[in-house]
Amino acid sequence: MRRHLFVLSAPSGTGKTSLIRALVDSDESLSVAISHTTRPKRATEADGVHYHFVTATEFAAMRTGGEFLESATVFDYSYGTSHQALDSALQHGDVILEIDWQGAAQVRERWRDAVTIFVLPPSRQTLAARLAQRGQDQPEVIAKRTAQAVADMSHYSEFSHLLVNDDFNATLATLKRIVAATREGRAEAGEDHSALLAELLSTT
Repeated sequence: MRRHLFVLSAPSGTGKTSLIRALVDSDESLSVAISHTTRPKRATEADGVHYHFVTATEFAAMRTGGEFLESATVFDYSYGTSHQALDSALQHGDVILEIDWQGAAQVRERWRDAVTIFVLPPSRQTLAARLAQRGQDQPEVIAKRTAQAVADMSHYSEFSHLLVNDDFNATLATLKRIVAATREGRAEAGEDHSALLAELLSTT
């Protein structure tokens, strides 16, 4: 049976992790390939469940050894999806990756028919508020993530699908339609988000 690879990218605080969790929970034929990271484990996370937590030395050795399908450095920490993690997940069905635009670009080069999805926040103000509400980062980190989000969003045109996470349930429903359309070999029509993009990417 043919397996499909989906990639979901978004700036921090856009809700991509919650969307992926809900999507996978509703689809027994879809799973997440667990990434490796050098980021410290948070109190709410478990090794091998949320990430494979490794040292910078271990990560560098894996990268040098060609063990990653994709890897990138984000906010001073490295993240990567290993070939082993992906192959293991593909044994059970379709797979979705939660990675940034840099990793998505690498996946497109190596997995030509990967379906890539980029999620936008409904506004910059909403993005900053969501980051603050998570309670996971210090104010200076939140400010850095908010500023970085603009640069991340500038890569929206590289993705197959563009969504706006304004209403969680509606966005989740759209994700489900994209997965279903891919499996059925048909295209899922997108929406025009040009006005929102102009606001999000404005430098004034």
